[in-house]
Amino acid sequence: MDTIGFFMSRWQQILQLTLEHFIIVVIAMTISIVVGVGIGILITYHAKAADIIIKVAGVLMTIPSLALFSILIPLLGIGTAPAIAGLVLYTQLPIIRNVYMGIMGIDSSIIEAAHGMGINPKKILYKIKLPLAFPVIMTGIRTAVVMGIGIGAIASYIGAGGLGDYIFQGISRNNEKMILIGAIMVSLLTIIIDQGLGWVQNRYEV
Repeated sequence: MDTIGFFMSRWQQILQLTLEHFIIVVIAMTISIVVGVGIGILITYHAKAADIIIKVAGVLMTIPSLALFSILIPLLGIGTAPAIAGLVLYTQLPIIRNVYMGIMGIDSSIIEAAHGMGINPKKILYKIKLPLAFPVIMTGIRTAVVMGIGIGAIASYIGAGGLGDYIFQGISRNNEKMILIGAIMVSLLTIIIDQGLGWVQNRYEV
């Protein structure tokens, strides 16, 4: 049986695993974006804290993903909870760093002019800083999401489900078709979501 025939004979199972993978990544990345953007904004007001937090996020990113998931098992058990927590921690660096760099890279004369016009700090953030930093912020988010989708496959080792199940079953059974289909579906998911985020970036870029 060729790969296409193999896919057609098991398309329901593959679709279910793809949906599981998608849901895990969407939940994790939604939390990651909210947390990362929030932290990124806050550290623009505290230079010393910015240096420490970005370094900590960098250290988290250097931990092998499987090791990070394993560390979380005693705290959160096995399944989707440690997978989501691990993905959130693992993807903080590109989001926090890009939010910080995007805002800090804005020409200071623009901010000074806004202050001179009597615009309050909150409006300056939402009306000036975030819109101007949006392309850089979105680049960080897209990087984090792509990382999250790929690393999400490894989370199947701790019982999170998703396409990683199919890939690792293929490895254990020496079934090249399962490995190939699992990898292709992860790649397709990555491309589709990244293109969607790219459309958002182009649509709302200042």
